[in-house]
Amino acid sequence: MGKVNTVLGTIATEELGVTAIHEHIGFGLPGCDLDTQWWSKAEEMFETTIQKLQRFREHGGKTFVDCTGIGNGRDIPYFQVLSRKTGVNIVAVTGFVAGDSALPYFRDKSIEYLTNLFVHEITVGIDGTSAKAGAVKVGVSRGGLSELDERIYRAAARAAAKTGVPVITHLSTNAERQMELFEMEGLSIDRAIIGHADIGPDVDEERDVMIAKRGGYVGFDTIGYDAELENAPYWSCGRQERIQHFLSFLEKGYLKNAVISADANCWPLGWPGVEGHSVNYLFEEFIPDLRKAGVDEGIIEQLLVHNPANILTMRAPVFV
Repeated sequence: MGKVNTVLGTIATEELGVTAIHEHIGFGLPGCDLDTQWWSKAEEMFETTIQKLQRFREHGGKTFVDCTGIGNGRDIPYFQVLSRKTGVNIVAVTGFVAGDSALPYFRDKSIEYLTNLFVHEITVGIDGTSAKAGAVKVGVSRGGLSELDERIYRAAARAAAKTGVPVITHLSTNAERQMELFEMEGLSIDRAIIGHADIGPDVDEERDVMIAKRGGYVGFDTIGYDAELENAPYWSCGRQERIQHFLSFLEKGYLKNAVISADANCWPLGWPGVEGHSVNYLFEEFIPDLRKAGVDEGIIEQLLVHNPANILTMRAPVFV
């Protein structure tokens, strides 16, 4: 029986159910927790987050993977309260969203130091708690993979190979180099999600196929950041363009290599976020769009249940 780490303890894979694989309770840049305009809204933040997670449960959602890295708003005791209150499994991550959003303290740390940090958070606990990370988060800095990014990628690969958890990436930019770094450090590509393949500035169907052919998962996981929105962020994509991009990937035969999510914030930290965007866009807009396009329920179940379960389930450690 497979196992997955959540903030309330390790659970059986079968308990995951419908899973949003790349989300955020709240994400901000280092220092966002010191911004007094957010302190004054703690009660509103809590109530809004509870409402969104309860709505997620009403749609059949069971597991919420919070991909907020170290220093970006990850708050394990808060996550535990939310999980108990709503009945949603919350999977926390170790690692960093990207090198350019890592706290300065970590920027000169060695691969060995970072590996040990990640392994500790996966096997012992996060921030002095007994809650263990269920995945490692890594990412590409603005402008492309930096030297720090590459150190983090190498450490993440080593930690994932040693502990059996997967790696989830921010951005699919430089995807070939990302996978090369993983393999150099002993991590099989089928243990990685190369994320945000669906952002408007970075759509590349040939790249997506290359990732899938090598066994990796392709993250269509910024769903809901639609270019049609007022004040749409720069990473937005046209709603129909995203659907066609995704359907094209499925039609090529790579259903088992696809994961979907919204990369939404229940409550953005230190930035305005995108009004109305939440994890529930998946159920209220995207899945209905797929159904209208003729996608059957078996495919939807594969995307929301089986593929997330396959990647999140801890594997036996690899010793290299």
